[in-house]
Amino acid sequence: MSEVRVIEIKKSIFEQNGREADELRAELKSKGVFLLNLMSSPGSGKTTTLIQLIRRIKDRLRVAVMEADIDSDVDAVKIKEATGIESIQLHTGGMCHLDAEMTRQGLEGLPLDKLDLAILENVGNLVCPAEFDTGSCCNAMILSVPEGDDKPLKYPLMFSICDTVIINKIDVIQHFNFDMGRCIANVHMRNPKARIIPISALTGEGVDELAGWLLEEIAKWKTNTDNQ
Repeated sequence: MSEVRVIEIKKSIFEQNGREADELRAELKSKGVFLLNLMSSPGSGKTTTLIQLIRRIKDRLRVAVMEADIDSDVDAVKIKEATGIESIQLHTGGMCHLDAEMTRQGLEGLPLDKLDLAILENVGNLVCPAEFDTGSCCNAMILSVPEGDDKPLKYPLMFSICDTVIINKIDVIQHFNFDMGRCIANVHMRNPKARIIPISALTGEGVDELAGWLLEEIAKWKTNTDNQ
């Protein structure tokens, strides 16, 4: 019986995307635009978190948002109405993630020469978005309390690639079997360097710390960019 050939295509796909992501990062650096990639499960509170965050930084930075979804423009409309900033919707055509080229296409719809910060709200998914480099300067993800403190153990790649893990919905922590200390330990098991910021997007608790972290990251990035 003859052998069946197995052709590995994932490596070449990821390698090509990696090159495109590096090229996009270099282009954004030359324009002075910081790109934040925000990921999470559906329903974790990404859009509500962004509204709270943008309200705290929009007087200091020129900000725009790209909302990625399989369909609808609900989140883009919500962001624009709540904050007044530029917000565009990206439809992925059924894809559960964005890669570097798709992100580039989205950025073409923004006035990059008038921006300091572009935020990509990635498709709600803990698997696919973690596998594709979008060309961002920084990766952040939201873990909501109702999802459980064991998510870092179940989705290791997502937590390992993130610079910051935002633990949202702490206002309802008493109603769930969620151990904050255990969650932090689980995150650091996957990613010892991850910054962890507990917040409630509903009440605003912790969002000032989140805004401070982002402003610090942008300032460090800008300093490094100016020195190169």
